[in-house]
Amino acid sequence: MDYKNILFERDGAVATVTINRPKVMNALDDATVAELKDVFTTIGGDRSIRVVILTGEGKAFVAGADIGELAACDVAAGLSKCKRGQAVFFQIEALPQATIAAVNGFALGGGCEIAMACDIRVASDRAKFGQPESTLGIIPGYGGTQRLTRLVGYGKAKELIFTGDIIPAEEAYRIGLVDQIYPADEMMAKAREMADKIALRGPIAIDAAKEAISVGMDSSLAAGCAHEAALFAGICVSKDKAEGTGAFLEKRKANFIGE
Repeated sequence: MDYKNILFERDGAVATVTINRPKVMNALDDATVAELKDVFTTIGGDRSIRVVILTGEGKAFVAGADIGELAACDVAAGLSKCKRGQAVFFQIEALPQATIAAVNGFALGGGCEIAMACDIRVASDRAKFGQPESTLGIIPGYGGTQRLTRLVGYGKAKELIFTGDIIPAEEAYRIGLVDQIYPADEMMAKAREMADKIALRGPIAIDAAKEAISVGMDSSLAAGCAHEAALFAGICVSKDKAEGTGAFLEKRKANFIGE
């Protein structure tokens, strides 16, 4: 598929998806959401890709949804828009590969929500985050009320959503919304450095760890640990487990194949 609103690049085991609508601060209109669905479907089916970096072109990561489209929504259209967006963000969250949101600028509304759907968030020191939907008389619709609460806690999520405040990267880091902050001119290189490190790890292990963490978030401790044990046991018969343990014992670098 030829993309109009995103760029898809592949360099070894690392793929980079760049939302490319800089004239409108990379706003997520319906067409862009559809392109994201397509590209992440492609990525999810290609296990030679081990890590995905998601970023934005220009001064913004994603500055929100397309307000013109939102203004035209009635009940049916609003529900349909939310379901489409949520489905794509769940798709990103469920990818077998590790995902890194490289937040280069404004991550507001849908931009904050898509960043939260990624596994790890690194940010430029110039980045800003927020769920300002209340200033438009609406609420987050792409999972913001749910993922933000899980990341920063009940009270802080309510504060940010109720006030619509936009916070700097340093505050986002302090409350646990962001995992690392880097100078603006270093951020993408640092994101790639992290991606390269993860790409050297066992891909089956990354996939299983993602599943264990996700299941555990919505389970009791005992149920989460039981699921972890089942995943661990399954990995024990993999070629990657044999390679990883063998490489350690032989004092050499492991070469994982994802089997």
